[in-house]
Amino acid sequence: MIAPEDCETMAEVRAGVDSVDLEIVALLAVRFRLMTAAARIKQDRGTVRDEGRKALVIANAKVAAARAGVPPELVGELWERLVEGSIAYEFDRWDDHRA
Repeated sequence: MIAPEDCETMAEVRAGVDSVDLEIVALLAVRFRLMTAAARIKQDRGTVRDEGRKALVIANAKVAAARAGVPPELVGELWERLVEGSIAYEFDRWDDHRA
C-alpha cells in the first residue's frame, strides 16, 4: 500500500482506503473471536455486561485516538457502538455455549 503522503491520485487514495478497511475488518474478526472466548470463559451471564470495563475501553480508545491525531470524540462514538455490539454478540455466544 502506498503511504498517504505519497498519494497523487484519487485512485491511489481509494485503493489505500479499501486496503485499510480490509485490515480493520480482519482485526474486528479477531476482536469478536475474543468475545466468543470471553463468553466461553465467563460462568455467570451477569458478568457479560461490565460498565466499568466498557468505560475504560472507550476511554483508552479516545486517548489512543488523540495521540494518533484522530478526533477522540468520533472514536469514542465509534467505540460506544463497537462495545455495545460486542456485548450483544457475547451475550448470544454465552447463551449458545449453554444451550
